[in-house]
Amino acid sequence: MKWVTRILQVLLAISYLMFGFMKVTAVPMQVEAFTTTYGYGIGFMYVVGTIELLAGIGLVIGFWKPRIAFSSAGVIVVIMAGAMLTHLKSGQGMSVAAMPLILLILALIVVIGRSKRA
Repeated sequence: MKWVTRILQVLLAISYLMFGFMKVTAVPMQVEAFTTTYGYGIGFMYVVGTIELLAGIGLVIGFWKPRIAFSSAGVIVVIMAGAMLTHLKSGQGMSVAAMPLILLILALIVVIGRSKRA
């Protein structure tokens, strides 16, 4: 379980550093999705992007400080629950909401794996 947790932690860290960077730098695809598709403001996109960046950084630091990985993965669980609801609410269906669900489950595995060492 230790190695599974570490591998998932690396994958999630890379993903959330990338996702957060895309939102914070206002990639046009993200801006359009947040404003047109989801009906949120650009300010909310920046907040979500910053949280995702911090969670990604926390997962990296979490290799030396397990409590930070535990907390960061917990934040990702909450973000992905919100992302799932957003996709469903905007009428995109479960096919689009499946990716946040998968990331939520992977983050839960990291939370469980790191809870023993946190």
